Amino acid sequence: MTIIDNTILFVKQQLENAEGGHDWFHIERVYKNALLIAREEEDCDILVIKLGGLLHDIADSKFHGGDESIGPKTARTFLESQNVKEEIILHVIAIIENISFKGGNFEKKFNSKELEIVQDADRLDALGAIGIARTFNYGGFKNRALYNPNIQPNMSMNKEAYKNSESPTLNHFYEKLLLLKDKMNTETGKKIAQKRHDFMITFLAQFYAEWDGEV
Repeated sequence: MTIIDNTILFVKQQLENAEGGHDWFHIERVYKNALLIAREEEDCDILVIKLGGLLHDIADSKFHGGDESIGPKTARTFLESQNVKEEIILHVIAIIENISFKGGNFEKKFNSKELEIVQDADRLDALGAIGIARTFNYGGFKNRALYNPNIQPNMSMNKEAYKNSESPTLNHFYEKLLLLKDKMNTETGKKIAQKRHDFMITFLAQFYAEWDGEV
């Protein structure tokens, strides 16, 4: 078996009981998105992209008491067990540490073409029909209100405020999802993001119309 085969098996085992928006199928979609984008980009390390895509959410901090060290540690332990070169391990860990949105005010401490590709792939899964489904799935997981017109989106959250937010699910569209289109790194990512962004705008218009009893 190849390192990728072993990584897929490892991730499936680790995320067997994960919340529906951050489970193996999320990882698989990000992996496929990353490969799609990588085909259009030049001078990128496909092994790093594959491993980064597969391991980017191996231990999401939001499900581990906010501890952001567990994901990188878990990835390192696994990759070392597979005799992966140290330079590749460091690159994959850097992707894990810098991929998240974190309220949109997080300054990346690392940059690479591979990070840009995997980050775009991850952000695409937060957009469009699947992005909408994931958002409401997580809102239900956290027992949040669908929408409360008396609670406005907070557009100036820092990393901690974003992480601890308990606002209604619909606010998340404005606090994150609708911002992603303009934060994409690659041309391929931007094109796909625009289409999915437009779909969400249509969804929101329909949501408000139904909420107000207009249709």
